[in-house]
Amino acid sequence: MNPPRGAVGAPPQGGAAGGPAEPDPRRPLGNGLRHSPSFDSSLLSRIEDAGLNASAPPQQRWIDGWLVRFSPGKAKRARCVNALAAGRLALVHKLALAQAVFDEAQLPPVVRITPFSQPPDLDAQLSARGWGRIDDTRVMVRTVLDELQGEALPVGLSWQVLGHSAFAQAVGHLRRSPLSQSQAHAQRLELSPVPFRALAIRREADGALLACGQFAREADLVGLYDVFTAQAERGQGLAGRLCARLLAQARDEGARSAYLQVEGDNHAARSVYRRLGFADAYAYHYRTPTPTHD
Repeated sequence: MNPPRGAVGAPPQGGAAGGPAEPDPRRPLGNGLRHSPSFDSSLLSRIEDAGLNASAPPQQRWIDGWLVRFSPGKAKRARCVNALAAGRLALVHKLALAQAVFDEAQLPPVVRITPFSQPPDLDAQLSARGWGRIDDTRVMVRTVLDELQGEALPVGLSWQVLGHSAFAQAVGHLRRSPLSQSQAHAQRLELSPVPFRALAIRREADGALLACGQFAREADLVGLYDVFTAQAERGQGLAGRLCARLLAQARDEGARSAYLQVEGDNHAARSVYRRLGFADAYAYHYRTPTPTHD
């Protein structure tokens, strides 16, 4: 849906040929947000696109370079503004048009701010208008999957493959999400422009759901989504085993690099992902009209 920003392995533009040099990856890409110099900016641009594709709901429309999403589901990625192009209208006009969409959907207005958001000072403009900053999120990346090895489940546990509706119901049960959010999640997965695969871990004795997760693969990129472990089952390594198996399956289907999105203060999950070989690549957050302490 959004304009491509380049591909891994594409020849550099400019530089020695006399045009503008490649941007220094240690510099902010925009909105004061940096990306790690350990990762190529073209790969991160592709990952940002893949994340947008994987979270695409049927409820979305374009407004002067803004992709406005208004799904009733839980995921903010599916119910926010993604500012992908600068457009031609003044910010106040675009905010009013987006506000009308959110009002019609009975949702609060939310703008997602990434290093790729346009214009590059959008975050500062919203902050100056009193919009509060919430939900600091990290995009973590593992560039190579070749050496990934999974672990067998403990005795008494087994894998279960889940379809879209069954997975939305399962993760909604673990999260205690309202029915409307689980239904919106299932709809989004059914209509996704990229394929999802989902797995669950169950206890054989009583069939209890212990953990579940899914991946979305687009070409050679795979994203992990909705990885969740039941509260009473945490600390036993189930999430690590689940993620490793999902990544191995995606690798066998052609994936070469992996990404995920996790809250910046979810230290337990981030520790699991680091052990799996992921590292912070870039960050994003959201802005809402409700003031907060920046």
